[in-house]
Amino acid sequence: MADAKELEIREATEADRDAIRKVLEDAYGQYRAVLPPEGWNQYRENIIASVDSDKPTARIIALIDGEVVGSSQLFLSSEAAYGLPELEIQSPIIRLLAVSPSARGRGIATALIKEHVRRARELGAATLHLHTSDMMESAVKLYERLGFERAQDKDIHKGETLVKSYRLHLQTAAIL
Repeated sequence: MADAKELEIREATEADRDAIRKVLEDAYGQYRAVLPPEGWNQYRENIIASVDSDKPTARIIALIDGEVVGSSQLFLSSEAAYGLPELEIQSPIIRLLAVSPSARGRGIATALIKEHVRRARELGAATLHLHTSDMMESAVKLYERLGFERAQDKDIHKGETLVKSYRLHLQTAAIL
């Protein structure tokens, strides 16, 4: 777990964008080997393009000793997050949660999620959502440990990949 004095969670600024791109590339680069080349290239392009998108309501970063080691984005709906209004998610969604491989195991992902929970509660939301796939096994374990439950009715199919939906009920969540 990161020492409370050295871990800072805050809103990203324009000046953080290059560091966020690097964290995203480093963190998601581990999936390059499990995706077909054309799938990986499109996935990488989408991830990197997200840094300059105006659709997130918040970009949250984690810093240790002033260095960006984690990032995530918060969206207000499935339309904003994925361009999929038909998913009918009208509550906050976490996307592109990433922690630099060199900083993993220090509670950074949990700290980022806690910040999303705090913000979602401030917005008066009843639930907080996220989507992931089976290739992100350690992330799925973390989400389930924090109280996220499967929300199969909000799953997304991307080609042959099932992108699983998870939902956290904010009133009963013990995370904060």
